[in-house]
Amino acid sequence: MGKKEVMTDLWVYEMLREIGVHNHFSAQGSNIKELDEALSTASKKGTGNVGFPEYVGVINDFLIVIEDKASLNKHVNRTEQDLIAEDVKSITEYAVNGALFYGKHLAQNTTFNKIIAIGVSGNEKNHRITPIFVDERGGYKELDDVETFISFRSDNINEYYQREILEVKTNDELKTEELLKIARSLHEDFRNYGNLEDKSKPLIVSGILLALSEIEFKNFDISDLVGDKIRTDGSKIYKAIEDNLRRANVSPEIKRDKLLNQFNIIKDNNKINEKNSNLGKTPLRYFTEILYNSIFTNIKYSSSTEDYIGRFYGEFMSYSGGDGQSLGIILTPRHITELFCELLDIQPTDKILDPCCGTAGFLIAAMHKMLSNSNDEMEQIDIRKNRLFGIELQDYMFTIATTNMILRGDGKSNLENQDFLAQNPSKLQLKGCTIGLMNPPYSQGSKQNPELYEINFVNHLLESLVSGAKVAVIVPQSTFTGKTKDEKNLKTKILKNHTLEGVITLNKNTFYGVGTNPCIGIFTVGIPHSNFKKAKFINFEEDGYIVSKHIGLIDNGSAKDKKQHLLAVWNNEIKAPTKFCVETTVEDTDEWLHSFYYFNDEIPSDADFEKTIADYLTFEVNMITHGRKYLFDTDTTIDRIRENTLKVAEDGAEYV
Repeated sequence: MGKKEVMTDLWVYEMLREIGVHNHFSAQGSNIKELDEALSTASKKGTGNVGFPEYVGVINDFLIVIEDKASLNKHVNRTEQDLIAEDVKSITEYAVNGALFYGKHLAQNTTFNKIIAIGVSGNEKNHRITPIFVDERGGYKELDDVETFISFRSDNINEYYQREILEVKTNDELKTEELLKIARSLHEDFRNYGNLEDKSKPLIVSGILLALSEIEFKNFDISDLVGDKIRTDGSKIYKAIEDNLRRANVSPEIKRDKLLNQFNIIKDNNKINEKNSNLGKTPLRYFTEILYNSIFTNIKYSSSTEDYIGRFYGEFMSYSGGDGQSLGIILTPRHITELFCELLDIQPTDKILDPCCGTAGFLIAAMHKMLSNSNDEMEQIDIRKNRLFGIELQDYMFTIATTNMILRGDGKSNLENQDFLAQNPSKLQLKGCTIGLMNPPYSQGSKQNPELYEINFVNHLLESLVSGAKVAVIVPQSTFTGKTKDEKNLKTKILKNHTLEGVITLNKNTFYGVGTNPCIGIFTVGIPHSNFKKAKFINFEEDGYIVSKHIGLIDNGSAKDKKQHLLAVWNNEIKAPTKFCVETTVEDTDEWLHSFYYFNDEIPSDADFEKTIADYLTFEVNMITHGRKYLFDTDTTIDRIRENTLKVAEDGAEYV
């Protein structure tokens, strides 16, 4: 075995170790008797002698076989019919072909019914990982390439099997579809039975959910909603909301009163408090029953960071157009809020500030991340009470955010109904926040209102945190190009006072239906950007999410794998080709985007090189036949190409 092969073996093992599954695998054999006996006759040459893949392991009830090769050119060999070749030479020399051979052999000689054979080639920077599912009869199904082995971890592999191999919807997908179905239905019900304004709909949803929280304290019962004209259903729900706000220790009193004022619509709107002849009950009771049966238990008893009220709000707004987009309000998807927490490696000791908190999606994700990393009960109480801070300008959004945090048991709900840009950064610094997360209003700035440019929100947040704090923002790509004088000046100011760690270009459909091309900017506060500092610029447009009709953005099955790869690159665990990540020094006049810094550093394959030469020769002949021979100096151009081609063939030099 050559040195390069050994390095590839070690790199594959390191990938298995990084996701915590290396103990499930054995190299060059197996400590499981059944597998070891089967491999004793697994010679690739068909001699009946022993044969070992690089790694064999068992995860849950799946047998996984890994075969690797150092060269990408030795990844897979196919027949003229585009099938994986199964002749001895192909099995011996190519990763995928060898993996399939071992998968089939083990299917025939063991009792395992679910086998995943994986061919790996290349190195940490340029590689391919191709899984194949092999059934107990030796039949196989080729699967899409992956970037890492994260999908095969014990907590992911069953979902991977269900989605990629069985091609059926996972429980999470079904749950999401059901959630959106309920949201659509409620939207129609609000319109048919209440004639409610768009911004009133999520307020009623969140208010009812707060009231339902009082059921366990015997202060609220859905059966009491009888449509009485004196003590209306709305007044009963309102009283339960008031009790719950007191129980959640929402203070000071002026804040509690402000919240209650937003919920006045529940008791003051006559139409939703009167019995409806079609329903046989008040619309309020009807709404309450639906929310209790379909949503309430998900929020109260789920450990997921899913922002249910935010999802409802986004769904409602998507039907009507609403005022959300005109105000620049674009709610952040769950997978982005979770990604922020991982990119910044949020710890239980951090203090979090989201100054444009919307429905509190970032704060909820951060809270769950911090709680999951702590086993200390007192620390968990402190996280809920004293380590999560949010600011929201819009009254009704502030109310929804507060409700959302209370429902998640945040303990105090340190949210403020304020204009973030009007706050003194030095005063905000006194909170001692070490993490900043933000999705600011979009497309509100102009030459007449430069303070509303997204880059100004970014700068204001950077100035509002303690030195050394980490910040992640999601903004339109135009934020970091600096088109106007004010934006350029702010970019200069940011680099003068803070460090740009990097920018990640996102999937264009991240905010599906909005038409914004977003990116994530990550900064370190209070440390001037060094001229020698290399920032990372990553193209993460292929994030594993696709648009599904009637649902929106969904995981196509590769999102966990793609995210694992992104985090490995971001954390300097692996190198990546420049098409994915460019590390470079930056200037304030640069466009802080991957597309600005990208250069192609990939060495072309033999086939690529030959195709380029063939294309050029075809072009030259075409020009000559059309009377344009004068374009070519045959003594220099084409002869030089021919000379270089011969030199490459003779010397075995790398193509550049």
